[in-house]
Amino acid sequence: MQTALFEPTPAIAPGLAPPLVIGIDPSLTCTGIAGDGWADALRCKGKGHHRLGWLRQEVAERTRAADLVVIEGAAYGQGGQAGHHELAGLWWILTQDLWDQKIPYAVVTPHGRTIYATGSANPAKDYPKEKRARIAKGMVRDAVAERYGLNCDGPGKYDRADAMILAAMGLHWAGWPLAVVPDTHRRALDAVPWPERTPRLQPPDLGLR
Repeated sequence: MQTALFEPTPAIAPGLAPPLVIGIDPSLTCTGIAGDGWADALRCKGKGHHRLGWLRQEVAERTRAADLVVIEGAAYGQGGQAGHHELAGLWWILTQDLWDQKIPYAVVTPHGRTIYATGSANPAKDYPKEKRARIAKGMVRDAVAERYGLNCDGPGKYDRADAMILAAMGLHWAGWPLAVVPDTHRRALDAVPWPERTPRLQPPDLGLR
């Protein structure tokens, strides 16, 4: 008999509700945003202030009731890429809004997100260098489909998958994992500077003591 690598978590006791955790993969061309069971891609054809303002509003509408937001941090090795200055501005706008609204947030590195999804910071290391980034993105997307049953297809598929992994990391930290993951993957949680726990972010008491 075969055993799946990722097993669904046991049913939670009636009357308990998980916190609302939102994952955000910020991007100027396609921002991924996700929660338990869903993932969207926010795409704007505008530029400059128009685009920043639109993304700000769309993210705010989806996070206003959040108990925790998990947002991807900068990929420092890509600092010289075009648009980096504007992307940094978007990141600070989004996190400033969360801070103003007193919504706890955590920042996860791209490596941390990939480790939680695949178990490795560089899962495509055995492939040609020029293909590794795209193959690794596909591995994260495949992990989302296999582990959570969420198929991220079409435009923004990789951004949506990244955001779903971020949301899953936040729920796992809060005590509501969406799936059982191996320690090779779970270790990514230990490297995240999580915020102080609010009452809604306390692990559930399942009466198992």
